[in-house]
Amino acid sequence: MSSSPVEQIKEESRQLRGTLAAGLRDATSPHFSDTDAQILKFHGSYQQDDRDRRAERRKAGLDKDWIFMIRTKTPGGRLSAAQYLALDRLAETVGNGTLRITTRQGIQLHGVRKLDLRRAVAEIISSGILTWGACGDVVRNTLATPVPAAGSIHRELQELAAELSQIFLSRSRAYSEVWIDGEPLPLGDGGPAEDEPIYGATYLPRKFKIAIALPPRNDVDVFSNDLGLVAHASGQEVEGYTLLVGGGHGMTHGLRQTQPHLAEALFYVPKERVREAAVAVVTAQRDYGNREDRKRSRLKYLLLDRGIDWLRQEVASRLSFAPEPPRPFSFTTVADPLGWHEQGDGKLFLGLFVQNGRILDREEGPRLRQALRQAAIDLGLPIRLTANGNLFLADVGRERKAQLEELFAKHGVSTAPPRTATRAICHACVALPTCGLALAESERVFPSMMEQIDRSLEELGLREEPILIRMSGCPNGCSRPYNADLSFVGRSPGKYAFYAGGSVAGDRLAGLERRSVGFEEIPELVRSYLAAFARDRLPEESFSQYWARTRPRGPLPSPDQFHEEAAAAKPGTPA
Repeated sequence: MSSSPVEQIKEESRQLRGTLAAGLRDATSPHFSDTDAQILKFHGSYQQDDRDRRAERRKAGLDKDWIFMIRTKTPGGRLSAAQYLALDRLAETVGNGTLRITTRQGIQLHGVRKLDLRRAVAEIISSGILTWGACGDVVRNTLATPVPAAGSIHRELQELAAELSQIFLSRSRAYSEVWIDGEPLPLGDGGPAEDEPIYGATYLPRKFKIAIALPPRNDVDVFSNDLGLVAHASGQEVEGYTLLVGGGHGMTHGLRQTQPHLAEALFYVPKERVREAAVAVVTAQRDYGNREDRKRSRLKYLLLDRGIDWLRQEVASRLSFAPEPPRPFSFTTVADPLGWHEQGDGKLFLGLFVQNGRILDREEGPRLRQALRQAAIDLGLPIRLTANGNLFLADVGRERKAQLEELFAKHGVSTAPPRTATRAICHACVALPTCGLALAESERVFPSMMEQIDRSLEELGLREEPILIRMSGCPNGCSRPYNADLSFVGRSPGKYAFYAGGSVAGDRLAGLERRSVGFEEIPELVRSYLAAFARDRLPEESFSQYWARTRPRGPLPSPDQFHEEAAAAKPGTPA
């Protein structure tokens, strides 16, 4: 079989230069060629259009309303106050007035015009942040537990995320040449353009995601990554990591050769060897990943096709040491600690709930963007972005707590967790109007849906029950819907596939319950599942545990689990 067209584009791109520089200088066109749009992804930007305006512009004989999304690469979700303020300014001057926290601990700017693109990326770079490798067929932003707890363990995991990000940074000078006239990057210039020791001429077959987790909190959704590193600690020391491989959510409705998959345990390595092991996994995917069919090009398909034993042997053959068998671990939740918490060094941190990760000012309130901007100016606190779309303000002196509370109250922003435990962990992807892949709404309709579900939770006595609910506008699953307790995945305008049976710990995959449900049906449908849970649960049983007890399945995962509806009559199925 021949390579996919994207493989040819990468090979002929002159190490990701393409004709981007010339395209940026061309003021006659509001967009790039299709070829350069593919290369642009590696630089951290997607070419999009305002889909709300497509029909009217088509009717008027006009071209699409072209816009761009810019995504940052911030390992472990770390931002200084100054860096946050730089992004906030760009949201106002070149973006759509909002910032979006991504599920990979980055920030997205939406609505940027092509004429402003070079300025925006250059200003991001000057603040000490990169967008290089935030998208494209490379190792994306490396996640690490963002909880700003004092002590060596959390610090070490954050440092490892930064080191891995640097190891897997493309060495091409294309990024600095295109955006800052070849000046050195603030985090290292990446070495000579001729040398790509890890990626080679065609980079990876597809995107590659790495996350670092610290049990028992799975706040990075580690099983959803191509490579997961689960830290094993003793006291205040990390001893080593169990490596998980082959996680990923993307699939295509009805295409049985595509499916979500949770990462499987590969082996354990001491912490001194984890960087070498990570390179071995990435290069194994580089050499054996599918380059003919991009729908089956992620590491999960290499694992599904060849098996965990083959992959374990292949990766081990690339190591200078003998890895050990995986060590046991367990997770209890994917949730972020919201509200006020002790940091462990006499200071506090604030876990702030951000609905769907969208930082904006609403006319009727809350004015979250204003509040965060003022907090960054007045207090200069470091920020950590979470994989759930929330953020932490760290290093808050006790004498500043009241000041921060007053500031947020002034702007109508609550520092308390949401009214239900379910709302605190739910999430929806961006979808319309900016995402070109969206088949249905997600972020814009999710709050109204959750308002109705919140009322059901309260009426059924489930206010304190953490039930993981996620929504995605398409089956690519950016909001990680396939390991949620209940999830809705866009099929067409106003229609969603309904999945159930994941886990609040992120360690179990859901199954297809209903092939298609209308948006207006969802609140009552969810209520029927919640009512059955409230009626039939055992004492202290969570929804995840209840589902596993009442809805046992055969060997998992299988394509049927995601493409065929569950049988109508199963124990625990709502009437």
